[in-house]
Amino acid sequence: MRRIDYDTEQYQDYARGRALTERQQQTWISAFGAVLPKGRPLVGLDVGAGTGRFTPALARAFGPVTGVEPSVRMREIAQAQSPHPDVRYLAGSAEDMPVPSASADYALMFLSWHHVQAKPRAVRELARVLRPGGRLLLRANFSDHHPRPWWLEHFPRGFAADAALFQPLHEVIEMFTSDGWRVTAFGTVTEPSVGTLGDMLQRLRLRTLSFFAQLSTDELEAGFRRLEEAVAANPAAPAPVFAEPLLTLERR
Repeated sequence: MRRIDYDTEQYQDYARGRALTERQQQTWISAFGAVLPKGRPLVGLDVGAGTGRFTPALARAFGPVTGVEPSVRMREIAQAQSPHPDVRYLAGSAEDMPVPSASADYALMFLSWHHVQAKPRAVRELARVLRPGGRLLLRANFSDHHPRPWWLEHFPRGFAADAALFQPLHEVIEMFTSDGWRVTAFGTVTEPSVGTLGDMLQRLRLRTLSFFAQLSTDELEAGFRRLEEAVAANPAAPAPVFAEPLLTLERR
């Protein structure tokens, strides 16, 4: 995949393009709570926190959270738009987190795993920062367990180009289990609709998904032209929902 520099692209529109409704956020918080250790409060890490769309909600639900994010611009927006007394945002990445060893009960990586450059190193670093029995919540897409959003069909190479961003599930599991982790859960979460087809189109126009960075200018223009035509036929129709994978791993 083409690596995205969030300090020069996407950061201006990311918070709007990837915002969650209250119902969507609560759906995810409930799903996370079902697979996290039972005690409260929990110390959490939001790895690849971006603009902090989950970080304060995690703090409200479970306890203090550190958002780890490599992009200066994204951290600035998170600090300005997503503050919380039990949240701090630090420069870092999945491969190099500025937190003590065995200091967290869980880590969330929400659609950030495919951005990790040195994945084996990240597996070890995640094990370092979690306490024994700590959980990693990996909301990732997998090339063989792909949600296939409805709008992808309108773009040239849509499904193939998007799936190419991600590893197959078995490869991710093998990477972790060969380093001493164990799988505790794998399932899907159906996120409530963002609204209408027209609402979804407005978000997609902001191009804050990694998929869009993989297409040529001609492919983007052709895809958005087809998408605009399709949505124009019934812009008030509810946007379809789909099941999104959530893999939970435990540090032994």
